[in-house]
Amino acid sequence: MDKKNAKRIFAMGDIHGAYKAMQQCLERSDFDYENDILIQLGDVVDGYDEVFECVEELLKIKQVIAIKGNHDVWFSEFLETDFHPGFWNFGGEGTIISYLRHSDKKGVYLPSRSSYKTTLHAADIPDTHLDFFRNQKPYYIDKDQCCFVHGGFDRHFSFWEQQESIYYWDRDLWRDAMHHSNAEADLEAFEIVTKFKKIYLGHTPTTNWGTDQPLTAFHITNLDTGAGHSGRLTIMNIDSQEYWQSDPLKNLYKKNFRN
Repeated sequence: MDKKNAKRIFAMGDIHGAYKAMQQCLERSDFDYENDILIQLGDVVDGYDEVFECVEELLKIKQVIAIKGNHDVWFSEFLETDFHPGFWNFGGEGTIISYLRHSDKKGVYLPSRSSYKTTLHAADIPDTHLDFFRNQKPYYIDKDQCCFVHGGFDRHFSFWEQQESIYYWDRDLWRDAMHHSNAEADLEAFEIVTKFKKIYLGHTPTTNWGTDQPLTAFHITNLDTGAGHSGRLTIMNIDSQEYWQSDPLKNLYKKNFRN
């Protein structure tokens, strides 16, 4: 098989509306939209104000496996009910701006203490985008028993018997892994009931540990390198473990949205 046309598998961390960063990652990794597979680890929305463009770009990729993040869960509820359970806090302003820009409205968003009142409605979101968010997966397990999940899971119980929300919200798996690895414990001491060859996740930025590079603790790799704030977006070749990154978000955007 021609090496150029060989199928490669990539994972990409939390995007948070940072389309410029997403473009850089896809270009720098020489991602092939026809032949390569992209596993996106969730949180496409909430952060910078180019969510619309991010979804459009993901829809161009022939083989994309989209994992649902906690911010995507909030947005998905809005799409189904016109109610946003996070009250558009934590970066939701960027999502509102992005979709209003691509609607026929000149809508406003008026922040108050507990919510954003906005003229954006679910009916303003294109059907192709609705389908994208409806089809996001809570996790993905590949043929090699590698697990791709947004947040994590409770390592003390069977992976398959947990409430779906834990896959979006858990931070303990990553935090425990970092704690045990820093204590120079071995993998046997860091017990996980359900055995996976490797685990890839996002949700908890590596910038919390003072770096905008991916971190690996035992067999768990964190690809959330702070794209929702002023860090970078990361894409990794799963087979080679080589990765590429965007420029720091603070250099790509003037405004740093909080997510």
